[in-house]
Amino acid sequence: MNKQTFFYRDTWVDVDLGHIAENVSLIKQQLPEEVAIIAVVKANAYGHGDLQVAQTALAAGASYLAVAFLDEAIALREQGIHAPILVLGATRARDAHVAAAYRVTLTVYQTDWIEEAKYVLEDQEQLAVHLKLDTGMGRIGIRNSEELQQIEHSLKGVGRFNLEGVFTHFSTADGPDEAYFQDQYKKFQELLAVMEHLPPLVHCSNSAAALRYPAVHCNAVRIGIAMYGLAPSPTMKQQMSVSLKEAFSLHSKLVHVKKVAKGEKIGYGATYETQKDEWIGTLPIGYADGWIRKLQGQEVLVKGQRVPIVGRICMDQCMIRLPFEVEVGTPVTLIGCNGGQRISIDEIAGSLDTINYEVPCLIGSRVPRVYTY
Repeated sequence: MNKQTFFYRDTWVDVDLGHIAENVSLIKQQLPEEVAIIAVVKANAYGHGDLQVAQTALAAGASYLAVAFLDEAIALREQGIHAPILVLGATRARDAHVAAAYRVTLTVYQTDWIEEAKYVLEDQEQLAVHLKLDTGMGRIGIRNSEELQQIEHSLKGVGRFNLEGVFTHFSTADGPDEAYFQDQYKKFQELLAVMEHLPPLVHCSNSAAALRYPAVHCNAVRIGIAMYGLAPSPTMKQQMSVSLKEAFSLHSKLVHVKKVAKGEKIGYGATYETQKDEWIGTLPIGYADGWIRKLQGQEVLVKGQRVPIVGRICMDQCMIRLPFEVEVGTPVTLIGCNGGQRISIDEIAGSLDTINYEVPCLIGSRVPRVYTY
């Protein structure tokens, strides 16, 4: 099935929802039956499309969604998503009533926040919350048992709050050194032990921990990067026992092809000079789309052949050196498969000296997403 988006530009992202569904199903098979999947669809589902991925993940076996900010949760609600949604990041206390109205669960980690929020909630409103414990990530969270007990006591004293969950986040679950991971998990267990009552949902595993450490699954796991078919780290890529399918590919078409004589310059700054008579093609994608200037020299695929980007990448266009004359309108693959060749997100991440998470997030909203299943 192809959910076609109409657009007037010859550059687009293809998102294979079937691959996302298979990834979720495969991960679910690795988990005990009682462990729930929280599908992480923040940042527009890592650039894949929040609504489409949310619908697919829920149909494939996830029972909960997670986003970064309240705005993202409201956007999903207004598009018809009824499943529980957890905001993983900070939310202003004065907006607690908005979250309650949209039935969105918020992350809580400060007593002062509870005291402020209770005054904006109506008597009959119920706000579901999860407590965030900072066991060593150093972002947001409760850091010691005294704070935790105080917050738990504050929540119990106000009928407007429903303590639904408690969680932490590992900083090194995808790395080769397990010592810090084990230290975090031990601290998590120690903090849980001081709580008077554990809430229904206890979760600490991200994609890496869910796939590597079955002993720490608790009763829910948060699946982000693995759902999109990507390994949480190069280390894990070599170790994973599950075969995930990459869902994101990036394509364009040649909009101009010309033969350029030896010694001519290409692009801003005249940084590329032809070494002989060369065929140069132009693609309608540039750094304003997230195909940033650092990718100068990166190869793309034309008719199953790797060809380089030459000259500086412009805001809206870039140029490639073709091996021979190619027709205008010929498809070009920047990420994905073409003629038996493949350029992976990991390859692009390597060219950018970054992690694979960043690559699909970089490709901006003005690049249309086309959904296949």
